[in-house]
Amino acid sequence: MHSTLYLLAMAALQGVTELFPISSLGHSILVPALAHWPIDREAEWFLPFVVVLHLGTAAALLLYFRRDWIGLIGGWLRARGGAGNEQARTLWLLVVGSIPAGVLGLLLAHRIRDLFGGFAFAAVALMLNGVLLIAGDRLKNRHASTDLGRLGFGRALLVGAAQALALIPGFSRSGATLVAGLGVGLEYEAAARLSFLLATPIIAAAGLLEVPKLLHATLPQGMLGAVLLAGLLSGVCAWLSTWFLMRWFRGHEMRALRPFGVYCIAFGALALLLAH
Repeated sequence: MHSTLYLLAMAALQGVTELFPISSLGHSILVPALAHWPIDREAEWFLPFVVVLHLGTAAALLLYFRRDWIGLIGGWLRARGGAGNEQARTLWLLVVGSIPAGVLGLLLAHRIRDLFGGFAFAAVALMLNGVLLIAGDRLKNRHASTDLGRLGFGRALLVGAAQALALIPGFSRSGATLVAGLGVGLEYEAAARLSFLLATPIIAAAGLLEVPKLLHATLPQGMLGAVLLAGLLSGVCAWLSTWFLMRWFRGHEMRALRPFGVYCIAFGALALLLAH
């Protein structure tokens, strides 16, 4: 029961921080270390556990944006695979935007995390993520006129490439894509929608690629139920986070990223102070 509570806490942390622009990978390093959670990252069960959390998050995103995905796929089918309507063109924008992070993730993810996965580095990178978010607010054009459906493929590639920054522990995938979206002229809500739509296939693919390992892993007796419950909790937290963030960005015209930026700087600095 004791270990199950820590797994559920980890699941809630993952579900929230994966979509808030505050770095899930950074928090998964800093919070358990600061709170002394007895979670062994080298244990055989840990990778299957993380896979289930990612699948829960991806399922939540698919559920929340199900109408968007149905419309996009329907438009693509009507266009017979081309870009003859707005929905089909937007789907192709997502495909193009997913390529850079997907390729870099396959090639470099484990190497980068092995090199830069330490506590101090994650704390400093989280602070830099906060600076990036505050700078992103400065990129916001109050009279931005670029709609998501009219975004150029080159700009979509740029926004998608920003996701690769999240391979570095402490930098946020959603934060990087939000800032990049603002930089190419999108409003907060459109940038958030693009960020979450881009995140869905990346997060799902990261989980699905590890499913064979999940199927062949040997979990300790009684842990399967806890892992599945954690996946469900991660999904619920991710859905609630998406619900909140979409309303947050819809209701703010300026400085919507600043609170998250200030939090990242403060928490990163606090983590460094507490570690010494």
